[in-house]
Amino acid sequence: MDARAAQRLANEKGMDLVKIAPNAKPPVCKIMDYGKYKFELAKREKENRKNQKVVNIKEVQLSPSIDTNDFNTKAKQAVKFLKSGDKVRVKVRFRGRELSHSEIGKALLERFAETVKEFGTVEKAAKLEGRNMIMFISPSAQ
Repeated sequence: MDARAAQRLANEKGMDLVKIAPNAKPPVCKIMDYGKYKFELAKREKENRKNQKVVNIKEVQLSPSIDTNDFNTKAKQAVKFLKSGDKVRVKVRFRGRELSHSEIGKALLERFAETVKEFGTVEKAAKLEGRNMIMFISPSAQ
């Protein structure tokens, strides 16, 4: 259809002539109410954003020489984070000569994972990165 004829037809219906595929040969156009289309598109995007769940990553720092009560406090904090739906990064920071005994940190992280296992699952196992050993725990589906 000729562009002028299409525009005339759109004007008669009180609507807009919108190019769908301008690079096609010949260009593809559609007769629609453009304002209504934009409104519905914005409404759909807003609905999708509302249904989206933002996952935050919270961090719990431990040291290889942590005491029992401090460990339990950190575990409770991690459980609180997991209950609220956030992922938890558990980090053991080694200082000085502690780095040569990285197996202590690995055992500590395994004990931590065992403590919070009913609220979360280990997403990424303990891994040594520089002077830190890091493990990620994600909340379990409840």
